[in-house]
Amino acid sequence: MRKRLNQETAQALGLKVKPHKGKGKGNPKYYLSKDKEELLLEIQNKGVLDSCNGLEVDPTTVKHLWKKTKQESIFVKNPLYVNPIEKTYFELRNTILSDLKKFKPKFNIIQRDKLKDAHLLVIDPADVHIGKLCRAFETGEEYNSQIAVQRVLEGVDGILQKVQGFNIDKILFIGGNDILHIDTPKRTTTSGTPQDTDGMWYDNFLIAQQLYIDVLKQLLTVADIHFTFNPSNHDYTNGFFLADVIQTYFKDCKNITFDCSIAHRKYYRYFDNLIGTTHGDGAKQQDLPLLMAHESEDWSNTKHRYIYTHHIHHKTSKDYIGVTVESLRSPSGSDSWHDRNGYKGAPKAVEGFLHSKDNGQIARLTHIF
Repeated sequence: MRKRLNQETAQALGLKVKPHKGKGKGNPKYYLSKDKEELLLEIQNKGVLDSCNGLEVDPTTVKHLWKKTKQESIFVKNPLYVNPIEKTYFELRNTILSDLKKFKPKFNIIQRDKLKDAHLLVIDPADVHIGKLCRAFETGEEYNSQIAVQRVLEGVDGILQKVQGFNIDKILFIGGNDILHIDTPKRTTTSGTPQDTDGMWYDNFLIAQQLYIDVLKQLLTVADIHFTFNPSNHDYTNGFFLADVIQTYFKDCKNITFDCSIAHRKYYRYFDNLIGTTHGDGAKQQDLPLLMAHESEDWSNTKHRYIYTHHIHHKTSKDYIGVTVESLRSPSGSDSWHDRNGYKGAPKAVEGFLHSKDNGQIARLTHIF
């Protein structure tokens, strides 16, 4: 910020000024001395407010002001100006904080009976891409945020119906994995790839937040939950923030645990099962078994080992020495880019898996749309 005044104006304001030594014709230029910064800020704010009020303009939308008269020429950066992107962020933050202040969820401890022949249920809504836009006019199918939510809720409910008759004592819920379609206000992924989108990024964040809350509350009626977050390439930052919000929401719930670190590969042990999860955009598939052996302390304590990956939106499964690596289908539609390049035709589904304490994966559960 810099103020340039003539001598008469400076003296009238009672400010000490020093002459500018630059070249040029006309009146000498004077600049405010550093010891008057507080008074300068008051004059600046008043000048901006007076000028904006006179023109009936919202002062928070004016980036700078250049006031010219016969007596003075003043250029100021408006301290009241709020960048639209920052304003959107603060509105989102305030909305979340307001909701949390108004409603602090209370969770009673659920006492569960010990089950004979119990199983682990893995539920993994992969690559949901809330905010993705597909138009039937171009791609032959519709997909938007509303359809994404409907498919996850329907898929989870379908899996729960399919496991009726099995005793479930634990649920491993896999979150993240491109739950959101974009990561920036410019409608791009984390790395800057433009996307066709439905809705504003902050709306989709709140939609995903409510979706996770609704699903986890439903699953808590069945068994205790371990929530694992996998960071991913479409929403590397916002997906992490979302997982942290969900963990905070359920912080007083004793029947759910969380692993929401930014680690790219996560591992969970269920008796004789070691289950790894990762998005699939990083380490090569053939390297995942050795990484599991190197990174997990439970490698030598387990017999049945599985790694569930995502990212490619279609089914693959391969047995390596000691580990089975399997990729999951996605419930999301094919957008313009995927349709143009021929990446379509794979069944759209939400998948789950049933693991026995002693015998590993005994069932693959698929709810197809």
